[in-house]
Amino acid sequence: MSATMPELKPVENPPPWRDVRVLRWVVQIAVLAGTLGLAAWLLSNVRTNLETSGLPTGFGFLQTDFRAAIPGIEDAAEFPIWKAFLAGYSNTLRVIIVGIPACTILGIMIGIARLSNNGMVRLFGTLYVEAFRNVPVLIWIFFMHFALVLPSLPQIQDVEGGGLFVVTNRGIGMPWINPEAGRWLFAGFILLGFVAWYFVAAWRRRVNERTGHPAHGGWFGLGAFVLFVALGHFVSGDALLLETADIDGRLIAGGMTVDVAYTSLTAALVLYTASHVAEIVRGAIQAIHTGQFEAADAVALTTFQKYRYVILPQAFRIMIPPLASQYLNITKNSSLAVAVSYVEITAIFQRVSNNATPAVQALIILMVGYLSFSLSISLVANFFNRRLALETR
Repeated sequence: MSATMPELKPVENPPPWRDVRVLRWVVQIAVLAGTLGLAAWLLSNVRTNLETSGLPTGFGFLQTDFRAAIPGIEDAAEFPIWKAFLAGYSNTLRVIIVGIPACTILGIMIGIARLSNNGMVRLFGTLYVEAFRNVPVLIWIFFMHFALVLPSLPQIQDVEGGGLFVVTNRGIGMPWINPEAGRWLFAGFILLGFVAWYFVAAWRRRVNERTGHPAHGGWFGLGAFVLFVALGHFVSGDALLLETADIDGRLIAGGMTVDVAYTSLTAALVLYTASHVAEIVRGAIQAIHTGQFEAADAVALTTFQKYRYVILPQAFRIMIPPLASQYLNITKNSSLAVAVSYVEITAIFQRVSNNATPAVQALIILMVGYLSFSLSISLVANFFNRRLALETR
C-alpha cells in the first residue's frame, strides 16, 4: 500500500499591511517625507525671518567685494566674496593634506613605541600620549604659536637672503614650481603619477602571485610616478625649474612662503591628534593574536619586517574606522585657526559676517564646506575599509 503525498497548497502572499517588504518601504518613505518636510519648514521659517528683518534671502552677496585682507594673497580685499571663500577653503585643505599623513605616521610610531620591550622607549610613548591627549588642543595651538614658533624665528630685517630657504617671523620661504609653468597641468600629471603607481604596484602583486617572482611593486610604481612627473615637467613648461625665495625689503618674494600661523596650527594639530592615533594603533596591535608575533619571530623576521608584513596589515583592518574619526577631528579642529590669525574658511566666514553680509547664507556655505571635507574623508576611509576587509562566505 503506497502512501499518498499530501497536496501542497500554494503559499499566499500576506496582505500589504502585514507584508514586511511593504512595511519597510512605507517606513522609509515616511521618514524621508518627514525629513524633507522638516527641512522645508526650517527654510521657510528662515526666509520669513530674513524678509521680516529686511535682509536679503539669496546668495547675490557672493559677487560683492570681500573688503578684508588675507595674508599671503595680494589684493584680497578686492576679491568677490565667493573667491575669498575659495581661498579659505584651500587654506583649510592645506592643513588637512599635511596634517592627516603626518599624524598617521607619528601616531603609528608612538603606538608601536608604547608596546616596545625597551623601557625608556615605552616610557617616552606613554608620556607623549598622556601629555598631549589630556590637554585641550586650543592650548597646544597657543603654546606652539606664542611659546615655540614665534620666539624661535628671527626678525626679517636680521635675515640675509640668497640661500635655499628663508626663515623669518614673517614666514618661511622655500623653492617652488616655476611660476611661468602651467601649475595645474603639472599637478594633473602628479595625480596621474600616483594613479599609475597604484595600478603598477597592483600589477606586480598579481605577477608575484602567478609566478612567484619578487613583486617589487613599490619600486616599479615609483618608476611609473617619476615617469609621469618628468613628462609633466616638459609638457607644462619646465615646472621643475624651481624658483627660489628671497627677501625684498620686509617681505619674502619668489618661491613659496609658508605662513607662520599655518606652521604653528598644523604642528599643534598633528602632535595632538597623533596622541589619539597612537592609542588606536596600540589597541589594534594588542587585538592581534599573540601567535602572529610568535610566527614572525619563528621565521627570524626583523622588528621592521614583523610590523611591515605581519602585524600592521592585520592591525589596519581594525584601525580604519577609528582612524577616520580622528581624521574628521583634525579637519574640524582646523577651525581653531582663528586663534592664531590663520585665515582658513571659518575665518573667512567671520570676516564676511562682520561686513554686513547675510550671516545665515554665509553660515550655510561654511557648513557645506566642512561637509564636503568630511564626506570626502569618509568616502576614502570606506574604500580602504572595504579593501582591507576579510572575505567571508
